[in-house]
Amino acid sequence: MQLELLNEQGQATAKVDAPDTVFARDYNEALVHQVVVAFQANARQGTRAQLDRGEVKHSTKKPFRQKGTGRARAGMTSSPLWRGGGRIFPNRPDENFTQKVNKKMYRAGMASILSQLARDGRLAVVESISVEAPKTKLLAQKFKAMGLDSVLVIADTVDENLALASRNLANVLVVEPRYADPLSLVFFKKVLVTKGAIEQLKEMYA
Repeated sequence: MQLELLNEQGQATAKVDAPDTVFARDYNEALVHQVVVAFQANARQGTRAQLDRGEVKHSTKKPFRQKGTGRARAGMTSSPLWRGGGRIFPNRPDENFTQKVNKKMYRAGMASILSQLARDGRLAVVESISVEAPKTKLLAQKFKAMGLDSVLVIADTVDENLALASRNLANVLVVEPRYADPLSLVFFKKVLVTKGAIEQLKEMYA
């Protein structure tokens, strides 16, 4: 598989050989969906809670007499059928949302996403990404010159200058290969991979 090599103006100047095992796989939509959903589910904290009928604030007084009103009998206003009543199956803070994904499935899913991005022209290679100082403006100008407004950068090494310059850009994420996740790959319009990161991705997902 050959990927486009972009210069600092965002123009394709050459082709770079990339391993077919990572960048030329068939697209498995079901697997990609499972990997992305599992990643989102595993990020959930599950800290929200609801009240059941024994925990809501209410009176134990019977709302109205048992017979003669024509209404359904009611014992107290904490019933889940009443407005302001408790929930029948309330959410609890200790609820577990995690989904297990086997390592082989995760690797295959990531390779499938990278391959589809390469086919769609959303993935390209750059020699390196760096800034002289930890200034957001410098990195923003670099991406503007390349014509990129939403970009995920997978760099073989992320130094302090690059990390500080990128963290305040809303539509930019700079990570090392081990921190690349399926949701970010799908979300960003363009993915830039440095030459050094290609070998790392090959070791991880081939």
